[in-house]
Amino acid sequence: MSDIKSAHEIAMEKIARLGDATEEEQLKWKYIPEGEKLATSCLNDNSDIKSKINNYDKKIRSYILKGAETVFLANIGIPKNENIKNNNKKAMDNLLFIKNDKSAVKEIYEKIDFLFKHYDEQGKQQREQSYELLKSDYQNKLEKAIDQKLGSSSNININVESLPQFQEEWRKVISKLDAQYSNYLDEYKQELKNID
Repeated sequence: MSDIKSAHEIAMEKIARLGDATEEEQLKWKYIPEGEKLATSCLNDNSDIKSKINNYDKKIRSYILKGAETVFLANIGIPKNENIKNNNKKAMDNLLFIKNDKSAVKEIYEKIDFLFKHYDEQGKQQREQSYELLKSDYQNKLEKAIDQKLGSSSNININVESLPQFQEEWRKVISKLDAQYSNYLDEYKQELKNID
């Protein structure tokens, strides 16, 4: 039984084999996750990182902000509902504070705003049209199948929207439509990540 090691012991052995980490590596390991937690806290309690970053020593702020940046970027998403829209605003406001080149960030934010407006307007129309086409297609197929089984005189009404197959197909369609927007958003987020 003494040969069984805990996960902690195994991890400590691996760390020992890596050799002594530099001070910078130790700071990264400790404070980047701290920055991630701080960013999550900012998003959850509607605070801004500007008011919280001053609690940290200047020496470690860059690591804190690096971790926070990761979380803020990850929390910018396609505005499918009001909650996501609010989260986007909080993440983008905090990210603007973190970045040094504010004008470059604002240029990308203009692209993101255009993308989000397009999603809300033309994208909404596209989703509504796709939904109606899918519904009509399913209705026609279902009526043909019923007519073949029971004869054309049957008057069975089925709500196709409640069918699991319809719902599954709709999820695929909406996922495909949203992927177009997600691809652009991912590009813009990568541009944001590359800004100092």
